[in-house]
Amino acid sequence: MTGFTVALLVVVAVAGLLRWRRPAWYWLTFGVTLATLRVLVRYRSVMEACGLTVPPPRWRLAIARMAGRPAPESRAPRILRLRPTRTGLVLRLGLRPGQDAFDVAASCDRLRHSFAMYGVTSREIRSGVVELRMTGYDVLAKVQMPAKLDRVPMRVPVALREDGAVHYRDYRTTPHALTIGATKSGKSVYQRNLVAELAAQDVTLVGIDCKQGVELFPLARRFSALADNPDTAADLLDALVTQMEGVYQLIRAEQRIATDVPDAEIAADIWDLPEHLRPTPIVLLVDEVAELALFATKEEEKRRDRIITALARLAQLGRAAGIYLEICGQRFGSELGKGITMLRAQLTARTAHRVNDEASANMAFGDIAPDAVLAAISIPTDTPGLAVTGDSTGGWARIRTPHTSMRQAVNACNRHAHRTPELPGLAAFRPELPPTVSLVKIPAQPAEAPASA
Repeated sequence: MTGFTVALLVVVAVAGLLRWRRPAWYWLTFGVTLATLRVLVRYRSVMEACGLTVPPPRWRLAIARMAGRPAPESRAPRILRLRPTRTGLVLRLGLRPGQDAFDVAASCDRLRHSFAMYGVTSREIRSGVVELRMTGYDVLAKVQMPAKLDRVPMRVPVALREDGAVHYRDYRTTPHALTIGATKSGKSVYQRNLVAELAAQDVTLVGIDCKQGVELFPLARRFSALADNPDTAADLLDALVTQMEGVYQLIRAEQRIATDVPDAEIAADIWDLPEHLRPTPIVLLVDEVAELALFATKEEEKRRDRIITALARLAQLGRAAGIYLEICGQRFGSELGKGITMLRAQLTARTAHRVNDEASANMAFGDIAPDAVLAAISIPTDTPGLAVTGDSTGGWARIRTPHTSMRQAVNACNRHAHRTPELPGLAAFRPELPPTVSLVKIPAQPAEAPASA
């Protein structure tokens, strides 16, 4: 056996071991090269087999007939760019006349098998240009966020998408969000990771946790206001509505509407205000919203109507005042009473973890992305943190949140506790923090001398 054969066997064995135990390392060492060659070699035949080719134009057929040459072949979409990434390949295609982006999207599953990739998703970049994002391995099996993340004000990374891209929670684009999921589905970890990322930004965190505060109160050093029961939550929401009205009065006073003021300087929300006048944006996190909507007596029904009305007002009017909602719960539908569907209509961003029935998935995606309902109910029980996310555009994707322990979230909140603003209107709901105990080392007492006989 020659040395070359031995080296080849060693390389094959290493590649097989990496593909089994470390798929990310395998992709970066061997997989990206093999996948690129496979795509380039099979491209034309795969496009033809998937029905993504168009007949040649008539003028080419006429020239071929006049020259006595064979008829030209059908044309596949042009490859504009092929770029490898740390998780797969990005293939940008220029469509031929008569082709549509929907045809490419409908063929993603066939392209995945033909190119021997783990997953293929498509999106339209602009008219006539489609981008295929192909993943070489299951990036959601063990979530590893990239080392470099694009963190900007009011835009935080919270999960990894199935195509290898980072999923961001952008409050400026989608102000309010709804997150649902059954018990042990990863909903609390998603919320915990969101709080840990927001803790490093100049933002006011307000929480409502009716499970006696077991989820949010450990993070209290970074929260400006917290409520652990429906009665306190009702008063806190009223205070937020009052805070919102005060911010609108500030915006009105600083609109500077005059004939000699450019349109770009006319304030319409807090982001148009000068930085020294701009109030700190507020993110309200509600854990288990159903506890706020349930009632058993007439008094509780009045309290419930007061809470839902305040939440609906904040969802409808809070965006310009810099108030953003994060509503979490196991179920969120019309069975919670009047006003719930009106509130849900204002929650643009939707995230559904594993749910127990199809009706729960319909509550999240039935009115914006019906195709995501089947994906939400097919999430297995052994993959906590896996979820389906969508918005009002109709698009959706699978995501998975990196596991963030309670200790990691508490450490992040304690580290950024100095960023916690003190709002006078919310001072009554400021959580009571335990005093910091400093451990003083007590010197050891000298041992007593033994008694003499």
